[in-house]
Amino acid sequence: MPTESRPVPVRIILATIGLVLATFVGLYLIVVLARVEAWLIVAAFLAVVLNQPVEFFRRHLHLSRGLSTSLVFVLGIVVVAGMLYAFIRPLVNQTQHFADNFPTYVADARAGKGPVGQLVKKYNLDKKLDENKTKLQKWVSSAGSSAVDVARGVANGLVAFLTIIVLAVLMILYGPELLRSGIGILSPPNQDRVSAVARDCARAITGYVMGNLLISVIAAAVTYVGLLAFGVPFRGVLALWVAFADLIPLVGATLGAMPTVGVAFLHSTTAGIGMLVVYVVYQQFENHVLAVVIMSKTVQINQLFVLVSVLIGVELYGFLGALLAIPAAGVIQVIVRDLWDHRHGRFKDEPTIGADMVPMAEHLADEREDEGEEAADGHATRDELTRLAEAPPPAPVAEEVITRPTR
Repeated sequence: MPTESRPVPVRIILATIGLVLATFVGLYLIVVLARVEAWLIVAAFLAVVLNQPVEFFRRHLHLSRGLSTSLVFVLGIVVVAGMLYAFIRPLVNQTQHFADNFPTYVADARAGKGPVGQLVKKYNLDKKLDENKTKLQKWVSSAGSSAVDVARGVANGLVAFLTIIVLAVLMILYGPELLRSGIGILSPPNQDRVSAVARDCARAITGYVMGNLLISVIAAAVTYVGLLAFGVPFRGVLALWVAFADLIPLVGATLGAMPTVGVAFLHSTTAGIGMLVVYVVYQQFENHVLAVVIMSKTVQINQLFVLVSVLIGVELYGFLGALLAIPAAGVIQVIVRDLWDHRHGRFKDEPTIGADMVPMAEHLADEREDEGEEAADGHATRDELTRLAEAPPPAPVAEEVITRPTR
């Protein structure tokens, strides 16, 4: 009996080939556009963080969103310019001082006077300089090409910075409208769920950033006071360096302390030992008190998750990845927690705070009780919100006609 021939599934074959090609093209675009993707990620991060002060100015100063955004970025530029001035001004002054006294240094070195001259005389640096004069000339001539590469890198970094700033401004201006339009496509239950998760993600990012900035400011203040007590110079620059380095998770405090302690030892042994003790005590206080108190107001992240996320961030984007690793881990934790709650039937009606996942309403009610305020201040507790969510909608009430009694 002859077997019946089956038609060739042309559509299925073409659909499979199309999916494979689309996957290949998508992966290729991800690899090729890696730099643009990094810019978009950083711009979105800045937009989420700066959206809080923009909303603050909108509510309290009654400004438009464009004016509030401009004000925030102007203030940010002023702060960054002030920090750069505080870094660069001492370097320029010391460089000018060295250039003015360079002939004296050279004369003292040749005569064996001063600290430089003693080093030259002790290690016979003048003879070694004559012996390696040819190598030094080659090194100086080859330094020109490396200087060109450095200048090119600085120019590329400046272009990337300006691009990120423009993207962040546009995201702040038009991001909320686009987000509302995207959420409006979903069904009503999914709209509420996505909105709650988005608010929780934004709160995790801004909370971590603000808490980390506060810890960095405290570290800078401790450094400045310590250096001032021991009379160490350049305390303003070193305090700014500690504040900047402390933003890096896990190793930032150590990176900030190393040059500061080194400069203190150059000033005096007593200052070096004193600053070393100050940093040991402060880092214990920061790790066990400050971080616990400040970060408890935001989404808590497991320490192992922090370490893994930082390592992945450093491997992908270097220093920038280290800075963005923990906020990204907080966002992932919020999304995974929401998916887990919905899968097990534990629906989350509002954003939560901390590792215990305390709802916002309950957290605010506890804060008001601690401050001694009255309970009937118009803010609902967690049980009230639950009853309101589970209660059926009220039936429509007929319009009442109020008549005035006649005499």
